[in-house]
Amino acid sequence: MSDLNPRLGRDVFLALAAIGWADGNLDPDEADAIVRTAIDEGLPLDAIEEIETATSKPIDMVATLDRSAMSKEDRLFVYAVASWVARLDGKTTEGELAALDRLGELLKLPEKPRAHADAIALEIASLPDGDRPLRYDLARLRSVIAERLQEAQRLRSENR
Repeated sequence: MSDLNPRLGRDVFLALAAIGWADGNLDPDEADAIVRTAIDEGLPLDAIEEIETATSKPIDMVATLDRSAMSKEDRLFVYAVASWVARLDGKTTEGELAALDRLGELLKLPEKPRAHADAIALEIASLPDGDRPLRYDLARLRSVIAERLQEAQRLRSENR
């Protein structure tokens, strides 16, 4: 991802921080995962600093996300990362589930694609040491989402 043209904006990572805080506690591993994902996306330093601040104290879910530059793949990736972040501390609370649901609505993702994104996040997390932020393969997560999305589109076009 180019530093000059990240696909996902800072608002996405602020929403991920809100997901992490939904249970009242943002685990250091969850915070690291959010910041690492923002860095991997190529966000500028000032945005990274703002995201780090959002991981140090509770924030509310971002009311709106700018989806204008986000493809369906991007939206599924964001949801999958949020799903993974919500599970990092070993439990998923009602607050986290509600925050994930709200994020899915903001991303305009129907239930079935959310379930698929969640399953892919679990699949990648089940790889050796994949549940730890430094070992979680974000590039593979994005790649698997892209592959499965293309396959689903191919199957839909064949059935027309």
